[in-house]
Order: sequence, then C-alpha cells, then structure tokens
Amino acid sequence: MDSKTKIAVVGLGYVGLPLAVALAKHFPVIGFDINPDRIEELKKGIDRTGEVDSQDILNPNIVYTTDEKLLREADVIIVTVPTPTDKYKNPDLRFLKSATQTVGRNLKKGTIVVYESTVFPGCTEEVCVPILEKESGLTWKRDFFVGYSPERINPGDKKHRLENIVKVVAGDTPQTAQRLADIYRKVVKAGVHIAPSIKVAEAAKVIENTQRDINIAFMNELAMLFDKLGIDTRAVLEAAGTKWNFLKFEPGLVGGHCIPEDPYYLAYKAREVGFHPQLILAGRRINDYTPIFVAQKVVKLLIKAGKVVQNSKILVMGITFKENVPDTRNSKVVDLIRELQEYGIQVSVYDPVADPREVKKYYGLDLLKDLRENAPYDGIVVAVKHKEFLELKPEHFKELIKENPVFVDIKGIYPKGEFSEHFIYWRL
Repeated sequence: MDSKTKIAVVGLGYVGLPLAVALAKHFPVIGFDINPDRIEELKKGIDRTGEVDSQDILNPNIVYTTDEKLLREADVIIVTVPTPTDKYKNPDLRFLKSATQTVGRNLKKGTIVVYESTVFPGCTEEVCVPILEKESGLTWKRDFFVGYSPERINPGDKKHRLENIVKVVAGDTPQTAQRLADIYRKVVKAGVHIAPSIKVAEAAKVIENTQRDINIAFMNELAMLFDKLGIDTRAVLEAAGTKWNFLKFEPGLVGGHCIPEDPYYLAYKAREVGFHPQLILAGRRINDYTPIFVAQKVVKLLIKAGKVVQNSKILVMGITFKENVPDTRNSKVVDLIRELQEYGIQVSVYDPVADPREVKKYYGLDLLKDLRENAPYDGIVVAVKHKEFLELKPEHFKELIKENPVFVDIKGIYPKGEFSEHFIYWRL
C-alpha cells in the first residue's frame, strides 16, 4: 500500500465520513453516497451529524460523489451502510445488498472490497460475495478479494475516536488481511488486530453490543425490582460500585442503530443452525419493555399527585437515542411518548439537539422551540442526558409546572435530595 492507492468509502454517515476523512490524510479517497443532499452538504463542509470538522471534510484529497462509476477507479472499496432490523426483528439487509450490487457493477480486477457494517457471522462470504460475483462477472479470490473490519464508531464520543480504538481486520486470504492491516494502521494509532477469519471478525463485532445490551437489561430489571421494594437503584449501584470488579452499567432506554439491533443478528444466525438463544433474547425483551415501564410509572405518579391522567400535560426533554447526538433512529424515547399518548396524555417534546425535520418526518412529532411553549405542565420527564440539561436547577423547572408536579429523571442526572424537595421525584 502506498499513497497512490485509491480508496472508496460507500456510505457517508456516522461511520463512513470519519473513516473517509481519516484515510484522506494518507490516500486519495472517493466518498460515495446515494443521497444527493448529503453530498452537496459535504461539498460545502457541512456534516449534519456533528462528528467531523469542516476543515477535514473539505480536504482536497476527497472527492464526494453520487456517481457510482467513480468506484471503478478504486483499489479498495469500503462499505459502511446501515444494517437495521425489519418489523419482525430479522436482519434487514436491503441497504447492504443494494450497496454490494452497486460495488459489483463497478468492480475492477484486483480490488479489495471491505465491509464495516454489522452483520451476522458468515454474511460477508455467504450473502455479499455471490452478489459481487454476479454483478461483476469476476471470480472471488482470483479477480477480487474481500475483507471485514467492524466499525467501532461511538457517535457523540469525543474521547473514543477512530484513531484511538483498536481496529479488527480480517481477509479472505492472509495477504488480503495484511494489506488491510497496512491501510488501517495509517489512521488507527491504537493498532490493528488481525482476526483469523472473516467470520471471527463478524462475530466479534456482533457480540460487543450484545454484551452491552445484556448488561443494561440486567440493570433495567434490577431497577424494576428495586422500584417494587422501594429502594433507590442509583444508590444501590453507587454502593456496589465501590468494589473493584463491579461492572458499572446503568439502567436506561436502549435505542439507536447498534445495541438494540445487533443481538437480533446473532439470534437470527443462531436459529438458522438450530440453536435457540435464551439470554440474548431475554435481554432484548427487558430493554424493549423498559420505555413501557417508565410510561406506566409516570401514570402512577400522576395519580399519586392527585391529577387526572387523561389530558394531563407532560413535557418530555430529549428524543434522540443518546445524549449529545442529533440521531433519532430507533429512539426508545418515542416508545415512551407513544405509551403516554395511549393514556390520553398530551405530550410536548423539547430537544435542542435533534433535527426537527427528521422528527416530524419519521415520527410525526413537532418539537418545541422553547420549554415554556406549552407550559404549565403537570409533569416533566427528562429522557436524555444532553449537556444542555445538566446544569439546570429546580428553579428552572418550577416556572414550567403546575401545583404538585411529577418529575421523572430517567438517567438520574439531578441530585435526588435537592429535587425531591420541590417535586414528586422518581428516577429509573
């Protein structure tokens, strides 16, 4: 690999764009995306995800395009498209297959195609390779080669970035794996781990988020139990956390396009070989139920406060799937909102980070421009730990609410003692 090696990145979202700008410091890069609006924004140095600085986007070493024919110039093509689940919680490979067809149509001899999208073990070789062969008319391991390098991007995280997270790589031959390792070492200072096979690398990726999902599910189940027992979950975790080997996970709403999706990819493959995963799916059931549990708790607190539930007014603060990112895909806050609405509650939503257009398009919800817009409220639910919310004091909320207000702090970001003096306070 030298500085003349041309690399194409297919899909310029949270994963693809940071990778493209990092590679462009060492190689000529083609940034390809099917969304013309996204390409036009990037040409102007605008990243709607907020992950990459304008000066890096405008690196002249990157060509942003919707023209798939430019992929024919690439020596290495890296695919970073989303891999969600469908309504039946099965892998939805439409984006992956479509991108692979595009790559296949424009594949030249000697090219390495690398997949970074999260998939089930075996997907690259069993699903993607046949498409590449069919579309290109080329033969795998003779005319072209494939690799897998799972993405580890953590949106909104300014500490754990592409360059300081160890990169796992795998190839269909030892030579392919080594060539990919040489490329990624240019941009990943933390180093590269070469997995013995593509399936191993695929499996490593899919269990990373499955492990987190199960641990958070355990915390959520404990929160439900301790609520029954009248014990403050956060106080329990603080006490238990004083032991050196206690894993410091927290309860919360598990949304987004990774943690709630990846376990289903593993479960799908397990069922395919006749294995019925129990712990993996149990964790999913608990985390999928948590927004419903919180909504039901809000209703109980409203009743305790002597309020009429139907037509009561609740302010929900935060709708993105995690703090400090604009991404609302698969946000479990939406499940919470829908459940509250089922009780006839009037829900207002405020989020200074989310894109109002996307929220309206995907969920039919209008974001408030100001917290006071529909005040006074019967209760407030702080659902996301945005930095804009962290410094708010009880007096900031008191002017928004009616007498005997309910205050639900899902992530436990405010001092319980201080807020309990002013509100009927509860946290998960």
